[in-house]
Amino acid sequence: MFETAIGACGLAWGPKGLLGVLLPEGEAGRTRTRLMRQFPELAEAGPPDEISEGIRRIAGLLGGARDDLRDLALDLSLVGRFDADVYEEARAIPLGETITYGTLAARIGDPAQARAVGQALGRNPWPIVVPCHRITAAEGKTGGFSAPGGAATKLRILEIEGALDADRLPLFAHPPAP
Repeated sequence: MFETAIGACGLAWGPKGLLGVLLPEGEAGRTRTRLMRQFPELAEAGPPDEISEGIRRIAGLLGGARDDLRDLALDLSLVGRFDADVYEEARAIPLGETITYGTLAARIGDPAQARAVGQALGRNPWPIVVPCHRITAAEGKTGGFSAPGGAATKLRILEIEGALDADRLPLFAHPPAP
């Protein structure tokens, strides 16, 4: 567990990298309970140096630091090939930018898979590190967000990253006046 600007987050790790990241559930006790429920085989322990550095960087990003977290190691053995492809492409979205589910589907080779991309992102075990908050629905709609707080949390993180600036986010773009 570690504190961030948006509340207490949780982190699980193993020898191959991060197993899961949990965003705040309101109070730290609820986040801790969910973390222990998701990873019952893991014992609570102090993080090794590389995980401590990841915690510092995640907390920094949620506090406004410019860090894309792309180099943090993930244990991809936990997910299927399609999901891994979605997560890899999502990690390539630059900090402070967004794309649509359909655009991400096209980038992994099948534009008709926008719904499947959304489902994969809903299963994302590493929110923030795999920036599923940077993927929006078509036509300027926010789209879902499976982390606690839903779309409000998604918008808060996008705001922290600077993606809600009027000139950067198509989410709130208005058609030009006639």
